[in-house]
Amino acid sequence: MPRCPGPGPAWKTRLCRGPPPWLWPLKRPRHSFPALAARWGRNLPLVTVVLSPFSPCLSWKRMAGIFFLPFISSGFAPRFKQEENFMLGRAHPSQPRFNWSHLTPLELKNRSVGLGTESTGRGKPHFTLEGHKFLIFGGSIHYFRVPREYWRDRLLKLKACGFNTVTTYVPWNLHEPERGKFDFSGNLDLEAFVLMAAEIGLWVILRPGPYICSEMDLGGLPSWLLQDPRLLLRTTNKSFIEAVEKYFDHLIPRVIPLQYRQAGPVIAVQVENEYGSFNKDKTYMPYLHKALLRRGIVELLLTSDVLAAINLQKLHQDTFNQLHKVQPVRSRQPVNMENLPINNGSGQSYGLVLYEKSICSGGRLRAHAHDMAQVFLDETMIGILNENNKDLHIPELRDCRYLRILVENQGRVNFSWQIQNEQKGITGSVSINNSSLEGFTIYSLEMKMSFFERLRSATWKPVPDSHQGPAFYCGTLKAGPSPKDTFLSLLNWNYGFVFINGRNLGRYWNIGPQKTLYLPGVWLHPEDNEVILFEKMMSGSDIKSTDKPTL
Repeated sequence: MPRCPGPGPAWKTRLCRGPPPWLWPLKRPRHSFPALAARWGRNLPLVTVVLSPFSPCLSWKRMAGIFFLPFISSGFAPRFKQEENFMLGRAHPSQPRFNWSHLTPLELKNRSVGLGTESTGRGKPHFTLEGHKFLIFGGSIHYFRVPREYWRDRLLKLKACGFNTVTTYVPWNLHEPERGKFDFSGNLDLEAFVLMAAEIGLWVILRPGPYICSEMDLGGLPSWLLQDPRLLLRTTNKSFIEAVEKYFDHLIPRVIPLQYRQAGPVIAVQVENEYGSFNKDKTYMPYLHKALLRRGIVELLLTSDVLAAINLQKLHQDTFNQLHKVQPVRSRQPVNMENLPINNGSGQSYGLVLYEKSICSGGRLRAHAHDMAQVFLDETMIGILNENNKDLHIPELRDCRYLRILVENQGRVNFSWQIQNEQKGITGSVSINNSSLEGFTIYSLEMKMSFFERLRSATWKPVPDSHQGPAFYCGTLKAGPSPKDTFLSLLNWNYGFVFINGRNLGRYWNIGPQKTLYLPGVWLHPEDNEVILFEKMMSGSDIKSTDKPTL
């Protein structure tokens, strides 16, 4: 990979962790091809789909049919039979191969029946497209996880690998980050991604959720759904359904003109994701089926069930004293992250929350913190709270001091019924010697673009050789006129996050195994680029770039 044009000797920094899996272009199968070939012999299943009763071609009795589509490849099929036949003088003509060169979004103009399923006389099922036998070679590219400038490159690589279909999720939590505020722009421009796939010659299978799993925070559900403890996720609970209806009202009209029968590339739509392992409400999937049909989805509807499918120049630091520049919350009791009165009432989704309260005596501190909390007296850390450790001893105080509890959201469970209980921050009261504390000042450290705009107005101080965190560190990365992709290595830093021009590159942690962070060249500006680190423990020496990742 080309090295990103870097600064002169004065700049040793370049900020750490290699390309995360979500930027890899293809989704790796659970079994290697040789393992599959050994297991199933000549009938190598390259596509496995669980079709739901919602498919217009299926009855309710075929609720979980798994289709293994056989494909004979010279690289994997056994050859000894053919060689034996030639030796005995009984050469047989080769079997006819599938020819779907005319079944591409660019070539197929006359459309009427779309994607369907059929069975041969011997009962072997296969897909059809416009009545022709059709084999789906699908790979996943998640548009929201790839810089938009790289979409075309990734899609071309997918096609060059022999794929004819791209599948992608649609993340509700990114498209509606605040209740009623929708975003389909920039890297979230779903329509542009789907149309680009069609232009390149790829069909699209869309997976709009509302729950998508996808190894995303809360499975792609917006965290503001957790504000109401009576709301039951992934059920026909009235509050949840109302939120889904409003989301679908904005999403599905964008999908309608992209469907196959409207000359678009979308040949199938997946309903929810892996609900069989959740299965809390038997009326939920039929509801989603009707919700999609009612809004005009006419293509083949699928389900996927995990139970059945094989599926820096000079750095500066800032401390607690500048947090009043960030973000206005005062509360009698601690408020969990999702219920903070910010973001137009939608609460906070990610990042950290700082709870601050003046105390004048010590004793046994008790608090329920999710996921990890650092506890400070003024700016001195005295211990850690987490889900397994809810108590901490505070020494006796001669004078009143500030009790500060900094809680990090390390990510919400994206699978199982546990998603219902994924509120972050402090949940419940905080007490010392069983006496509840009241009167908290709460700071939201959400780490998004608007957060950094407010942070820039803070007063920054020169940083010593090493500084005990938590603290923000700011520097400037100087790039050449045409910046290229690179990887950042944070030598001797401990635990924190890296941001380039307000974009979150990810978390670094000295325990490994990942040691570098991927930095797309398209996120860099020629010349000056703002670099901000949030280090929770102890600052390191420098930051460097490298052209090779360390994973």
